[in-house]
Amino acid sequence: MLKTALQAFVTAVKGLTITLRHFFGARRSRREVDVRKASYFDQQEGVTTVQFPKTKMPIPEVARYQLDVEIDDCIVCDLCAKACPVDCITIDAVKATGVIGKTSDGSVKRLYAAKFDIDMAKCMYCGLCTVVCPTECITMTDQYDRSTFQLAELTYSFSDMTPEEVDARKQEWTRFQAEKEAAKHK
Repeated sequence: MLKTALQAFVTAVKGLTITLRHFFGARRSRREVDVRKASYFDQQEGVTTVQFPKTKMPIPEVARYQLDVEIDDCIVCDLCAKACPVDCITIDAVKATGVIGKTSDGSVKRLYAAKFDIDMAKCMYCGLCTVVCPTECITMTDQYDRSTFQLAELTYSFSDMTPEEVDARKQEWTRFQAEKEAAKHK
């Protein structure tokens, strides 16, 4: 029993020594940490915790953080949802009776985005959705601090259609299809 108590005391002293060495080493070399420098990963001594949100670390230009969708440029092709390995993108499309507009790159829009939701709680920030988008309407931004207490608040809706507009567009498409069928049978 004495041997076990002595061993516990020695182990506690070793742990405290290591902790104090790190504490005083960090106090001696408290400086700004820049992740963009090539020597960032070579730093082994003195790296301290950043006091977020008062102090923010500079972020690399090529970082992948929050997804954003420019819905006016979306042609509702559903490629981003198909490419997503964790199924965090949900898209519902409503067909239009004709051309409804053009995107900023000149692509023709023929579908309405009734629903375009991204669940950032599921997102693994791989960027595959941004690569397959033909109109480049879905991008990764440099926003990274959208924390919340409710998991449901991490689902972002990018569609600008109300449920009434969705129903009206669906009825319009149904009427168009019925008129088309009636014209075939005449």
